[in-house]
Amino acid sequence: MNNSTPDIRTLLAVRNYDLSATLAGGQAFRWRQQAGAWEGVIGRRWVRLLTEESGILAETAEPQAEWSWLEEYLQARLELESVLGTFPDDEPMRASVVACRGLRLLRQDPWECLASFILSSTKQIVQIQQIIGLLCARYGSPVRVPAGHEPAWAFPTAEQLAAAPEEGLRACKMGFRAPNLLATARRIANGELPLEELRAVSLDEALARLLELPGVGVKIAHCVLLFAYGFPQAFPVDVWVSKALRQLYFPKHRPSTARLRRFVASHFGPHAGYAQQYLFHYMRTRRP
Repeated sequence: MNNSTPDIRTLLAVRNYDLSATLAGGQAFRWRQQAGAWEGVIGRRWVRLLTEESGILAETAEPQAEWSWLEEYLQARLELESVLGTFPDDEPMRASVVACRGLRLLRQDPWECLASFILSSTKQIVQIQQIIGLLCARYGSPVRVPAGHEPAWAFPTAEQLAAAPEEGLRACKMGFRAPNLLATARRIANGELPLEELRAVSLDEALARLLELPGVGVKIAHCVLLFAYGFPQAFPVDVWVSKALRQLYFPKHRPSTARLRRFVASHFGPHAGYAQQYLFHYMRTRRP
């Protein structure tokens, strides 16, 4: 660690943290691995993260008065073992925990998370990353980067996207998602749904309000509730999670979607959303 410039670097003393599984596991879409480290943008800050023996070394391009924003985003102070201890003691969850040890849930900005998952519909992670990269370069505000580094941009605000033409959004390769993103941005920008208010309501109420937005279905809403707001029992069910539930828990049956929902609600405990992410990553990365 370079003590001559401590204001642009810090060491988060965190144990058992898998940056790769966390940053590239389908929660967020703006992180890239460069020379063994991870680079991305959080809010209006360019950030570089590197795993070291004693924790996570973080670097920014501008001096930071404090680092609580990064600890919150990475959930660095979370007692992970306490969360894992609430998982059901069954073979699929034991295998998922062993395979995904150190995986954390991020705590993202609600607007960026919402917009990103609207753009994720029917797309693979690499395609979502491409769309969001184009969107940020076209409509986001530039952020400071180290000398000689390629440009980087903040995620566009709801106000910035509300003022964008639909054809400009379509130029970012988002296709049919463009009118949904535009309509939702306009609703957020004009105050129809103050996203910060959802932190203070119940899971059911927050879900109902998100479902009123164009392009937001149950899966996308649960992603936002889990990855941005931290509702512990939000449980997104996409193709991978549905596959995991059916193959790992009902290998000899063909349960209905309603049956799976009842199973999820009763089986995975108070941190069901965390269990979901472990199953998701395990299913995506395990060998056949």
